Amino acid sequence: MEKLQQGKVYTGAVEGYSSDGLGVVRLDGAVVFVPRAVRGETVDLRITRVMKTCAAGEIVHIHNPSPERIEPACPYFGRCGGCDFQHLSYPEELRAKRQRVQDALRRIGGLDLPVEEILGAKDPTHYRNKSQYPIGADGAVGFYQERSHRVVPVRQCRIQSPVSDATAQAVGEWMRRYRVSAYEESSGRGLMRHIYVRVNRAGESLCCVLANAKGLPREPELVAYVRAAAPKTVGVVLGIHTGPGNGILPERYRTLWGQNYLMDTLCGLSFKLSIPSFYQVNREQAEILYRKAGEFAALTGSETVLDLYCGTGTITLYMAGRAKRVIGGEVVPEAIRDARENAARNGIDNAEFFCGDAGGIAEKLREDGLRPDVLIVDPPRKGLSPEVIASAAGMAPGRIVYVSCDPATLARDVRVFGEMGYCARRAVSVDLFPRTCHVETVVLLSKLNAREHITVDLDMSELDVTAAECKATYDEIKAYVQEKNGLRVSSLYISQVKRKLGLEVGENHNPPKSDNTRVPQCPPEKEKAIIDALEHFKMLPRNG
Repeated sequence: MEKLQQGKVYTGAVEGYSSDGLGVVRLDGAVVFVPRAVRGETVDLRITRVMKTCAAGEIVHIHNPSPERIEPACPYFGRCGGCDFQHLSYPEELRAKRQRVQDALRRIGGLDLPVEEILGAKDPTHYRNKSQYPIGADGAVGFYQERSHRVVPVRQCRIQSPVSDATAQAVGEWMRRYRVSAYEESSGRGLMRHIYVRVNRAGESLCCVLANAKGLPREPELVAYVRAAAPKTVGVVLGIHTGPGNGILPERYRTLWGQNYLMDTLCGLSFKLSIPSFYQVNREQAEILYRKAGEFAALTGSETVLDLYCGTGTITLYMAGRAKRVIGGEVVPEAIRDARENAARNGIDNAEFFCGDAGGIAEKLREDGLRPDVLIVDPPRKGLSPEVIASAAGMAPGRIVYVSCDPATLARDVRVFGEMGYCARRAVSVDLFPRTCHVETVVLLSKLNAREHITVDLDMSELDVTAAECKATYDEIKAYVQEKNGLRVSSLYISQVKRKLGLEVGENHNPPKSDNTRVPQCPPEKEKAIIDALEHFKMLPRNG
């Protein structure tokens, strides 16, 4: 196989899409990732970067444009890193997302579980009810360029609310009018970092400006600019973040005008939303998502439901009207306060909430003897920790409804639940993030019925089989590492780690050509990821 050369132009067919929305082209067995390519097209592409196991390319010419290719309606597409699929028809985007989830469940989860459907949005534009605009060192207000901290100025975004765009532009105008400095990450000097806007169903909005100071010059003027641009603004808040870096979580808040929360309605319920509280960014699709979760939960009114990542209590309170008792857990104190207020505001008296991390709450409730009928988890992208899974399974719920925004960690966790006696029964995807590569999925798991299944205990020593002999292929290990960690590892690195751990390695896995050959060594970050994959595939011998 000829090694790909950087700068050289090749011709190939686009087979599909990567997990981050890039087109996938195979050239003589090598995988090339190509931005803005469409499945089914034959393209001339220039290699822009060659890595050990793959390459990156850019389109030079399209021989047969796909009927699914459209002209991007966004003038910033390709410069702004916010969207991935502005060049695709929406049906093709949905097909790509459904396939991504299906591939993850099969390759990482080891499941032969069909994704029944993907529920798309009626309108894939202007759907976001929460917007976060970084401010560049030059005062530009917009969004980050892909894989960079450079801010691309954006006046109108195709997926943000027009109210949010108008508010962000007003803050930028206030900065220019009164010469308010922008924060510079490299030096740590300057004031303005981010603009955060949340908009409710009625068009009311809450604005929070994140700054490197306890106070701002011309605060009354800032409020006036925001209110003039968005007359339905209910509050303007200062988020104080004086630490280094470009993080968006402030140390504390100070209300400059109005109120520091926003009210909204979801699934017929009223919710109070503080600035740091989690709330799904696509209200209409969230209602579809929650209805599907409710269908999977199959509540009859007699059940106890535990929701381990409850945020402001949206899913918890939606389930409360269908269950006997609901319990929510959340690590953000402001969100828990909102959840309790939301329960009282909606006249719900069968809900209770606890503040703490999911693992701690699950273990405490398990120790207290809680046995929920239904467990609901809606974790962040990193998925569930082993401790949370162990505690959750230890409570022996009859059904688990897993709501996920990351197919790779979903598949990983479903596989672990399978080892603890839970079988994945159904999977449905819901598109909450049109025009981006992200997708939500709901999976129903149920505990195996002991009366219908026979458990056989085998003494592995009698069979002369060790865990290290239960092998995944090198390609499966590479796929797992790339899906979960975003890293690409070579067969050489995998064999080095396996040797280091005392695992069997085939004789032909990248031996040095001579004793004097300098062999590259696996970096610590990739070694850790490979070990994690080996643990996932049960290839490490058990202690004792």
